[in-house]
Amino acid sequence: MNLKKLLLLVAFAIGAMVVKAQDFVYTPVNPAFGGNPYNYSWLLSSANSQNRIKDPAEEDQFGSDPLADFQQKLNNQILNELSRRLVDSYFGEEGIEEGSYEMGTYQIDIFTDGSGLNVNIFDRSSGGETTVVVPYF
Repeated sequence: MNLKKLLLLVAFAIGAMVVKAQDFVYTPVNPAFGGNPYNYSWLLSSANSQNRIKDPAEEDQFGSDPLADFQQKLNNQILNELSRRLVDSYFGEEGIEEGSYEMGTYQIDIFTDGSGLNVNIFDRSSGGETTVVVPYF
């Protein structure tokens, strides 16, 4: 019986010397968990291609209703033209000059300094104030 145990022990010792292994190193694929950052676009495009759920608030690729787009653009052009004419009639053809102006509840102060043309707009009703600086070139 001792001989069988001895032979078995020798067989295990020889087998252990012959068996070789290497270190197992895990590297994640996702860059959020330490993976290669070049995998990001591939992972995102793969996830988007598998996504079957569409956002109901998202517009289609051609925009919403073409008639509504036309109406919005027309309204914007009319408002831009009205504001241009209002500024021309209020400030004249020379444009904006330095001084203090009142338009409704707004107090507008225009002055120049080393940084450029400064336009301070103060809303007397809410107390809000905005400063616009047009730099010199």
